[in-house]
Amino acid sequence: MRIERVTPVAQAEDEPDDPAGEPLLAGLYAIARACDLPGPAMSRRSFAVSVRTGFGGERTEAWAALDGDQVVGGYVLRLPQDDNTHLAQLRLMTRPDRRREGIGGALLDHAIGRARGEGRRVLIAEAAADGPGPGFAEARGFSAATTENRLVLDLRTADWSGLELLRARSVRHATGYSLERWTGPTPDDLLGDMARLNEGMNDEPLGDLAMEDRRWTGDRVRAGEELLTRAGQRMYTMIARHTASGEPAGFTQILVDAEQPEGWGRQGATTVLRPHRGRRLGLVLKLANLTWFRACEPSAERVITWNSVRNPHILAINKEMGFEVFDTWHQWQLAI
Repeated sequence: MRIERVTPVAQAEDEPDDPAGEPLLAGLYAIARACDLPGPAMSRRSFAVSVRTGFGGERTEAWAALDGDQVVGGYVLRLPQDDNTHLAQLRLMTRPDRRREGIGGALLDHAIGRARGEGRRVLIAEAAADGPGPGFAEARGFSAATTENRLVLDLRTADWSGLELLRARSVRHATGYSLERWTGPTPDDLLGDMARLNEGMNDEPLGDLAMEDRRWTGDRVRAGEELLTRAGQRMYTMIARHTASGEPAGFTQILVDAEQPEGWGRQGATTVLRPHRGRRLGLVLKLANLTWFRACEPSAERVITWNSVRNPHILAINKEMGFEVFDTWHQWQLAI
């Protein structure tokens, strides 16, 4: 077995990212799909963009394990550049019918070497609680640093009249705020507001993860949105603004894969800045954005979201809306 760097074929900016143009990337994508658990799958286009550049201000590299000419495994290593430069984030995958042959261990050793070579001291990876990942991680010395649930709301069976009543009751607590919304990238004049709102995500409980606060600027917001657009993601964003001061107070976002929706919407970040909490703004935002998203995307059947089990406030909001636990994931951490 040999391990080779995945170097995607360069494409024009206006061409879709397609892993079929590069054999190693195509093989890696096939394994990613074979390893997918139930839930929304990443499209070929989105996978290619995530492997080439990532989505969150990191440098990304991918490596494939080959047995002859056949890709039997691989990994994607994300190396944050603007903050958290002490860590690397790993997605490791082995073809299901080739597990327990030492491929995953060899790939992990290779990834640790790459991360150390970049001066990183911590390696973070995630795995579904009921999959093969936890046993492998524990055997290799990782510790479970935090736990998240994926929750799903079925739009076909949701109690929409009940949700409207819930929204009406919640709005009474959120007087003095107005809502603004847009589809796609943030308007230029709102980039500063979105940078400030994204910083509110730094309050998210991280358990024992050795992660620092992320630093947000308008340029970082724009760069991330441009990559999401290249990946075929359509974004529905809504913010709350404090009417008297004009300050941004909170935001929420839902994404859908325009190329491969498969009936799924993905709930993105939701946060309310500290001075504006306690007014049910988070619930108001999520309900308003969900109603708008449903009207714009009538083929959407379900919305999936991630929540830390240490965040009872957001979990309570999602429970009120009718979200149900879909599965559980752990983030694993290793000092390298």
